Amino acid sequence: MTFFFSETVPVTTGTVSVAFTDRRLDLGDLAEPAARDAALAEVATATGATPYLMHQVHGTDVVLVEDAGDERPHADGLLTARPGVALLARAADCVPVLLVADDGLIGAVHAGREGVRRGVVTAALDSMCALGSTGVRAWVGPHICGACYEVPEELRAEVAAVVPATSATTSWGTPALDLGAGVVAQLEAAGVAVTEVGGCTREDESLHSYRRDGAAAGRLAGVVWRSP
Repeated sequence: MTFFFSETVPVTTGTVSVAFTDRRLDLGDLAEPAARDAALAEVATATGATPYLMHQVHGTDVVLVEDAGDERPHADGLLTARPGVALLARAADCVPVLLVADDGLIGAVHAGREGVRRGVVTAALDSMCALGSTGVRAWVGPHICGACYEVPEELRAEVAAVVPATSATTSWGTPALDLGAGVVAQLEAAGVAVTEVGGCTREDESLHSYRRDGAAAGRLAGVVWRSP
């Protein structure tokens, strides 16, 4: 399996890997069960770890995963210090964010419009800090760009009032939101080093996009895991 992007980074406890899948896999809840199971099996084989998913609800809850067998939570952020567990944040235009601390604590965050406005990434960073982690780095995965994510003017104003960096205009001149810019601004305000992976999901047909494909859209994933 070849990821859309992958990188391995050293931490004090060994190494952590971050990666993003593309349209070759569909990890969405609405995928055919056989296809989704096959996609999860590919992720498991590629990472050597057990994939762990969350029921993403566009909120700010962040859950610490103690074991890959734990019940799948309703949340938009996952953290773990356990090797052999691959955390997944899934998206089809929203922003998947992967977090790695110097001590090997890792996180996966799903940041949609409401998550950006309500600060789910900041909530994940606060949880990592509360657990004693420092030196956090972030990878911001493929998402819909500000030139493509058209919204009503009222909605742009509402989100931008909280996260000014999200205010954008489409390439055709209408109000838009740049969720990726908002996420990067939140990360940088917290002193986090950011790697932007790039790729607009609506423009790049190798990626899943709800804005482009509607209900037929699958889900890509940001994946982070710590090697034993």
